[in-house]
Formats: sequence, structure tokens, C-alpha cells
Amino acid sequence: MMTTTSISAQNGRAATVRTTFHRETSVSIEIKADASIIWALLTHASDYPKWNSSIISLDGNIALGEKIQLKSKLDAKRTFKLKVKEFDPEKKLVWGDGQGRRVFIITKNENGTITFLMTEKIGGLMFPLYAKMIPSFDQSFEQFALDLKTAAEAKMTVK
Repeated sequence: MMTTTSISAQNGRAATVRTTFHRETSVSIEIKADASIIWALLTHASDYPKWNSSIISLDGNIALGEKIQLKSKLDAKRTFKLKVKEFDPEKKLVWGDGQGRRVFIITKNENGTITFLMTEKIGGLMFPLYAKMIPSFDQSFEQFALDLKTAAEAKMTVK
């Protein structure tokens, strides 16, 4: 069993750490765009399918305490019912349910770029019973990060 959960996920490549009772996947990517553009993309639910090829639909209002319904291409038959748990504009967004929690962090760099980090930790006491049925998030996370980068940088050129 691994005791560390520090993940080195850089340059758009996902990394996953597994333990007996949880799995944590992260991806980070540098984006040449304003934090406000990235935040707008992350917080307008109905626009997700327009820019994010890993999402089928995202319904609801992405705001603190609100509930959203997400359909992912990883499990198209399932609708994930999530609650927005943290909402710090242009810095941090967290949503999740009883099984997991996804964190989005936007960090402004000195060179004018943004580092976007997305991490999802899923698990709990019953995790060992269903862990093998959950597909890897790595490819989906890499696609999410690349799609966000592409959309945000395209909006910068229009500005």
C-alpha cells in the first residue's frame, strides 16, 4: 500500500496514485490566457459540451452550494449528481459527492500564463469492492486539460 499521495502531473500528462481505500488522479497544464477566461469556461455548465470533448452534458448552476448533473463519456449511462463545495473565483472550484471530490485550481504565473491543476480523489471504506469497475481517468483528464487550454487560448486571440 502506498503512503504518499503527492502526484507529479505536469505538461498535460495525468498521474494516478492508488491505495487500498482511494484513487487520486491529477493533471496540470500551462495555459496562455487570463484567469477570468479559464474561470468562465469552468463555471458555465451548459457550455461544457461545446469546448470539452470528455463531457456529454453538464446541467445546473455552478455556484457555491448548488447541485449539478454531469454525464461523462467515461460512463455515458450514468449521471453524476454533484454538489459545488468550494467556489473561489478565478482561483479554486471544488465539486463532488459522497464517493469523490474534484478540485480545479488556477494559479497565476509570473510570466503571465496560468497553471491549471485538476485533481479527483475517489474512495472510502467500500472502495476496494468497486475499485476495479471504475475506469482510469488519465486519458479523460488529459483531454479535459487540453480542451480547456485550446478553448481558453482561442478566446485570448479573439480578445
